[in-house]
Amino acid sequence: MSDNALIEQLSKCLANATTMYHRTHGFHWNVTGRDFPQWHKKFLQIYKDVYSSLDPLGESIRKLGGIPAFRLDELSANATLQDSPVRAYDPQTLVADLLKTNTEMLVCLNRAFDAAASANQQGIANFLAERIDMHQTWQWQLSVSL
Repeated sequence: MSDNALIEQLSKCLANATTMYHRTHGFHWNVTGRDFPQWHKKFLQIYKDVYSSLDPLGESIRKLGGIPAFRLDELSANATLQDSPVRAYDPQTLVADLLKTNTEMLVCLNRAFDAAASANQQGIANFLAERIDMHQTWQWQLSVSL
């Protein structure tokens, strides 16, 4: 696989991670209910982690000669994730939505990892492997909470 294919996959992951960050941050602000403190903290933990991946994703695109999207319209066009349809802010509704979001993020990261391995971009593959591992942790923690 070429660097261009890897750039395309990384661009999708950047757009999806930006969407996931924004969504999770909104859930952090708006979660309600008796378990508010627990979920307010958990959403904070997740959105901070996802946010920390944005710069390395963008810089990986630059290392390959690409230009990472930064305008909202560009990011939206590259994302496979759509805006959250959530209108209720109880933890179970938010967790179910975030679990679906994280599942899509894992699909994107795995595709990018395969592209990085095929392009023999070991440093990028290592970064993506670490991201996959972290999102698998979120997947586990969110799924056992439902």
